[in-house]
Amino acid sequence: MNLLPVAEAQRRLMALGTTLPTEDIPIPACAGRWLTRDIPALRDQPWADLSAMDGYAIRAAEWPGPWHVTGESAAGGPLPPPLAPGQACRIFTGAPLPQGADSILIQEDATREGDVLRATDGPLAYGRNVRSAASDFRAGDRLLPSGATLGPAQIALAVLGGHGALPVARPARIALLSTGNELVPPGALVQPGELPASNAPMLAALLGSLPCEIIDLGIVRDDLENMVDAFSRAAQADIIVSTGGASVGDHDIVRPAFASAGGSLDFWKIKMRPGKPLMAGTLGSAIFLGLPGNPVSAFVTATLFLLPLVRHLMGSASPLPRTAPATLAAPLPATGERDDYLRAYRSEAGIVSVTSQDSAATAAMAMADCLILRPAGSPPAAAGDPVTVLPLS
Repeated sequence: MNLLPVAEAQRRLMALGTTLPTEDIPIPACAGRWLTRDIPALRDQPWADLSAMDGYAIRAAEWPGPWHVTGESAAGGPLPPPLAPGQACRIFTGAPLPQGADSILIQEDATREGDVLRATDGPLAYGRNVRSAASDFRAGDRLLPSGATLGPAQIALAVLGGHGALPVARPARIALLSTGNELVPPGALVQPGELPASNAPMLAALLGSLPCEIIDLGIVRDDLENMVDAFSRAAQADIIVSTGGASVGDHDIVRPAFASAGGSLDFWKIKMRPGKPLMAGTLGSAIFLGLPGNPVSAFVTATLFLLPLVRHLMGSASPLPRTAPATLAAPLPATGERDDYLRAYRSEAGIVSVTSQDSAATAAMAMADCLILRPAGSPPAAAGDPVTVLPLS
């Protein structure tokens, strides 16, 4: 079987599902979600010509005065009366300009004796220090596109646009299956030949920043009947994630169990290291992702496939991981026939690959804050050479 390139595998995985059903939720709960519809402005912003500074609303053509101060305008206060020629209005930041005014003379550039106002600096340009009505956006304008990430700035924009709730996809339901006769629950007494089941807690932590519901189905023994039953119980989820048993050994029965449960495999084996035995398919309406059992392999493949899949189902317009340019601090050897995803960390001198790249080296993995992406067939790289990294934090 030919190994599938990473980008092609990601494309095929995204094609297995579409955005989950939409729900309108209050804006305070929207942070970190993605819009599932375009959002229009329901109002003009600013709603009127507003002062950008504390000072006096005047006609610029009447500079340098004098003016007769006849009123006051403050944000949230009553609308000021119109200005007649030669009149000025005391005004504060964010307050509406009275009809007839076109500019703001800031208080630092003015002198006032009683109600008589004069400019002390200038000349004053037309429209100076004024935030024009609808200069930010008009009612009916598209404020945010479908698929946009709702960060702090986007939430502020939606609120100013008149919205109190926004359309987002409901949280994804993700079922986790940990396979292997050697596994024991976290914190349990570990006998010789046994191993604490670390993948499910790791994946739950990795998914913690995303809007999803984790269904941990626990440890599934390497037995066809038990595994078929686990797949059947997981079929109500949106995504089923297994770890372990994805290779070709006598005890690697995830693939036959998945088929026996009625699953349809889309692809298996990826041109990457670590993570070659990854598999994906569908079981009913659920998308299945079979990750390798070694924690490092599970972490790397979850970063490249599981997290993007969740973002895709949640409506993200750009679900794939973002990469960044960087500089090596130490040399790297040539790569083989698969793309390398090297655990590394950032230092003042540049990017440093961790000492051990073994797929079971969790202590080295815990040091990493990025992955170095090295395509198959890359020549040796020297310190100071440019590289592409995928930040992990």
